[in-house]
Formats: sequence, structure tokens, C-alpha cells
Amino acid sequence: MLKNSRRSLLALPVVAALTLGLAACGAEENSNPGNGGASENADDNGAAGSDDELTVVKIGASPTPHAEILEFVDAELAADAGIKLEIETYDDYVLPNRALFEGDLDANFFQHLPYFEAQVEEHGFEFDHFPGIHIEPYALYSTQHDAIADIPEGAKIGVTNDPANQARTLKLLAQEDLIEIDESAGDEASVFDVTSNPHNFEFVELAPEQLVHSLDDLDAAVINGNFALEADLNPVKDGLIVEDGENNPYANFVAFRTEDADSEALKTLDELLRSDATRDFISDKWDSGEIIPAF
Repeated sequence: MLKNSRRSLLALPVVAALTLGLAACGAEENSNPGNGGASENADDNGAAGSDDELTVVKIGASPTPHAEILEFVDAELAADAGIKLEIETYDDYVLPNRALFEGDLDANFFQHLPYFEAQVEEHGFEFDHFPGIHIEPYALYSTQHDAIADIPEGAKIGVTNDPANQARTLKLLAQEDLIEIDESAGDEASVFDVTSNPHNFEFVELAPEQLVHSLDDLDAAVINGNFALEADLNPVKDGLIVEDGENNPYANFVAFRTEDADSEALKTLDELLRSDATRDFISDKWDSGEIIPAF
């Protein structure tokens, strides 16, 4: 059951979305609807009705693109499937998992598998997740230089200080032979695993949300996709190097508490997020390749 407000949920059938052909999901009753979790039952014939008759799912997300994708689903798909989304936005990568653990959220949507696994191991979270929804390609950006060849010896290169994403950053630089890293370090590679740095780059480690704001003080920086988008940076148009999306392990997904794995409302949300309609929305809205569907 959804843990938010420790409520008791009773499953009743609702009509699946006609345009998507989804299996019917259960509408769940919340003993305290004001807490943002599951709300009132659907009517006796199972049809989705007013907001009071929809199962509310409270989900945390990064503002861009995660919340935008969720807003599309809530506006266009959710009601017909018997759910309503309450979307809380977060500007960092720490609070959404903490809020999920503490029961303030029913789910979150902001992270990829390496980060998720690192958080679960470090904090002992009992979380699970659905398959990936989209990929936000990393890119190397610069306000000082127009091409990789222009980056000078000893340049200051901004990299994330997030251990779960630093390896991804370094792999992007290695993709263009700017550096070499110890392959045995895998997804745990850090700046200490750089085995060859022929241009004597100085790596400046910053919180991922600070990289955009520090770009003018650096020769270049590898910036996470969602923070780049918030700063109107397009990896395809503005990036000096862009991460390859093919077979990319960094697809973002919806995470939830393991005890809620059987929640029909969460399963329905995941189906809507990975529907043809949502794929088309992602492809149309970010048609320059800055966001790539992962399903």
C-alpha cells in the first residue's frame, strides 16, 4: 500500500484509458485525503469521475524535464486511467529520496540506476523502481571556447561532485580521448581514477546544480541534462561533446518504496509514462535530441 500518511487502501476497479488500452487500475480509498496520498473511491460502475473519485499519487520530480512529463500525463491521460498526480518539484538530488523514505511522497521521478543503487546502498532505503522512461544526454559546455580544440592546456573543467554521476562525466571526456580512466573502476570511477590527462586539465568538483552557475568561471563543464535544460542549454546545439544515447544505462525512472510494489495506482502511472502518447510528447517537445525516450 502507499505509505503516505499510513493510510489503508481498498482497491476497486476503474475503467482503463480508452486511448491507451491500459488494464483497469484500482481506485484506492484514503482515510486522510488531505495528506496528498490516495483519495476517494470511484463510483459503483468503475468510471473515473471527479477529482474526489480519483486515486491521488504524490510524486516528487526535478522541474525539467521530469515534472513537465508528469504534467502532460496528469493533464492528458491520468483521469481516464483513474489517477490524479500531485507533483512536488525538487532542485537537488538528495531530498526526493529522503521524502520518499519518510512517506511524504508516494514515488519520485528524477534518477537513474547508478545513482539509485548508490543511494540505496548508502542509506539502506527499501526502494524499487520501474523501467526507464527517458535519457538526458550529458554534454560538455563552454562560454569561453567554441570547440574542443580551443580548450587550452591546464584548463579548468567543471565536473559533478556526485559520486554516482562523476563516472558518467569522466566517460564523456574519455569518449573524445581527452582523458583516460581506469576501466576497472566502472561506474564508481572518480577523478582519482584518471590514468592519463595529456592536457593537464584541472578538475573542479562542484554540486551538479552549481555547474551552470559557475560556467563563466570555468573553461568548460560537463553538466547534467536537466540542469542544462533549466538554463536553456541544448546538448545537441550548445554542447562541445554530447553523450551517446544508444544503450545508455542512465535512463531515468519512477522509484517507490518496496512495500508499495503492488500498488495499482503506481503501476498505472508507470504505464502512462511509458505509453505511446508520452513517447510522442517527449519526442515532439524536445525534438532536437536533448531528451530521448528510453522505451
